[in-house]
Amino acid sequence: MSSVDEERALKIREIVCDILEIEEEDVSDTSLFKEEHDADSLRAIEILAGLEKEFNITIDQSELARMVHLKGVYEVVAESGSK
Repeated sequence: MSSVDEERALKIREIVCDILEIEEEDVSDTSLFKEEHDADSLRAIEILAGLEKEFNITIDQSELARMVHLKGVYEVVAESGSK
């Protein structure tokens, strides 16, 4: 299984928290964006776009189903970056 390095994980957390307009200490690796942080589908698309731009990767929109918490986002980014 792929994993992201600590520096990349911190940047992912920063992007997600910025888009969801929450403090970094308010989100855990498994807290659910929609249920616990009031994220909607538009925010999910913004997160995907922000990650693609930051890491110069392409993420298929079908991966949004896995990107429900930071752990899922880390996995998707790691897999997208290892093409």
